[in-house]
Amino acid sequence: MLQTIAIILLVLWVLGLITSTTLGGFIHVLLVIAIVLFLFRVLGSAGR
Repeated sequence: MLQTIAIILLVLWVLGLITSTTLGGFIHVLLVIAIVLFLFRVLGSAGR
């Protein structure tokens, strides 16, 4: 589930970069959240 959310956030971030929205700061916050969720997913599966 976290991986799906991270992928969705990454797609939204890329779309934001392509369309050059004025919400640039918000787009980068989405990227940071997606990376954090992805890292939790990777580290969580490595610990098992």
